[in-house]
Amino acid sequence: MASWLQHPYLHQPPPKSTGRESFGWEYFEHCYAAAQQRGLSAVDLVATLTEFTVASIAQAYHRFLPELPDAILVCGGGSQNPVLMQRLQAHFPTLAVTTTDTAGVSAIYKEAMAFAVLGYWRWHRFPSNLPAVTGASAAVVLGHLTFPDAARNHH
Repeated sequence: MASWLQHPYLHQPPPKSTGRESFGWEYFEHCYAAAQQRGLSAVDLVATLTEFTVASIAQAYHRFLPELPDAILVCGGGSQNPVLMQRLQAHFPTLAVTTTDTAGVSAIYKEAMAFAVLGYWRWHRFPSNLPAVTGASAAVVLGHLTFPDAARNHH
């Protein structure tokens, strides 16, 4: 796992965003091959990937934040993983580690809520890319509105 924490993405300063392009199927195959070389079972691999996730978060907090926050609020699928939550708490024993539910934002529906806001902003032509957060060069209106062809709806 220590070598996985050397992935170039993990050393890039924020703002940044990633997904399957860096940590998708190809990356999983790399991890799977490493696990097989070490004789790890599938359960051990899942546990190692979970710990890698937590360790990468801890590494980023220590490397890029000027000081630790008062609490860590988790949302999305990870918030439903009790092992991930326990391991986060173990890495940050002095911090409250909880879900965004405690702050009034559904950990499960946060993404749906965000897309509703983005759709509203697109409809009203509000820029929504937050250059200070994303590193974009300018604020722009995101998304595309597509309307059904009226002729197809009238037979």
